[in-house]
Amino acid sequence: MSRIFTVSVASVYPHYVAKVEKKGRTQAELDQVIEWLTGFDASELADHLAAGTTFEDFFATARLNPNATLITGVICGHRVEEIEDPLMQKIRYLDKLVDELARGTAMDKVLRG
Repeated sequence: MSRIFTVSVASVYPHYVAKVEKKGRTQAELDQVIEWLTGFDASELADHLAAGTTFEDFFATARLNPNATLITGVICGHRVEEIEDPLMQKIRYLDKLVDELARGTAMDKVLRG
């Protein structure tokens, strides 16, 4: 089991926000990406952040977007589509989407529209 599974989403979320804002994107856009992937609306996301939900519990209750399998490419030196652990793959899906958002990719492409 990877250590990231027990890390709270709330402890990583500010880093996601800083990364996208540094590149001219907004927290609202980040939240939209998270909602697309997990199905959590703003209220549910805020509840998870306030509760200190771990990545394991966060993705256990997520309603993963059926198009999440369209997320491909390399993150942290690994192809996301080849990651065998389902939880690690979901975490890397999120990382990949945050990276694409920060790189300035159009929102409809980030959301696999």
